[in-house]
Amino acid sequence: MQQLYGLIGYPLSHSFSPGFFQQKFTAEGIDADYRTFPISSLTEFPSLLAANPQLYGLNVTIPYKEAIIPYLDKLDEEAEKVGAVNCIAFQGGKSIGYNTDIIGFERSLTPLLKPFHTSALILGTGGAARAVKYVLTKLGIPFLSVSRSHTIDAIQYEEVTPELIASHKHIINTTPLGMFPNVDSCPTIPYNALDSSNLLYDLVYNPLETKFLSLGLAQGATIKNGLEMLHIQANASWDIWNDIGR
Repeated sequence: MQQLYGLIGYPLSHSFSPGFFQQKFTAEGIDADYRTFPISSLTEFPSLLAANPQLYGLNVTIPYKEAIIPYLDKLDEEAEKVGAVNCIAFQGGKSIGYNTDIIGFERSLTPLLKPFHTSALILGTGGAARAVKYVLTKLGIPFLSVSRSHTIDAIQYEEVTPELIASHKHIINTTPLGMFPNVDSCPTIPYNALDSSNLLYDLVYNPLETKFLSLGLAQGATIKNGLEMLHIQANASWDIWNDIGR
């Protein structure tokens, strides 16, 4: 039986993963298929598994990286610490959750860091933000989270001042704002306060240059999209699915 892999989330029209994996399978002569499974509710997850017994692994994207956890049999140590899953392996009839966003973000970020990138603003508080927080903590970079609502752990976008931009040179967008097809949207921050010392990182990779990044680039900031992170985390998922390095 041909091995099957896939992606769950909703919606999935923006995803590069199927093309990435199909190209990988063709280039490496791998007899496998990768499909998208756009499920509007995780209540559909058990029936999806029952209908696809040949599934070897799944990737997980918005909005299910946190909500998928109760549906899994086990979590990898890092996924448990982060509280978010973007990769599921099926072994011995068990579903095991992993977080390869961690390795993807860390490896794509670290070459860009300068000595003055000593603190960060994290835009968004969802599942992807959890992996970003984990990596920044590991790297010893303090951060401040920004959300639509003021909470004990986050300030509101309206509270992001030019002074805050000046003291937090590294800004990471973990929200879907700006993602295709809503390419004209972006987080509401004072972009005119940015300069060449700022580093803007957007986890969105479609389009390759979001409005968030283009506004930063216009101010001289260094910018990075999430495509390399996608490639790294996708290859890490493949290693997990094939029990490499474990």
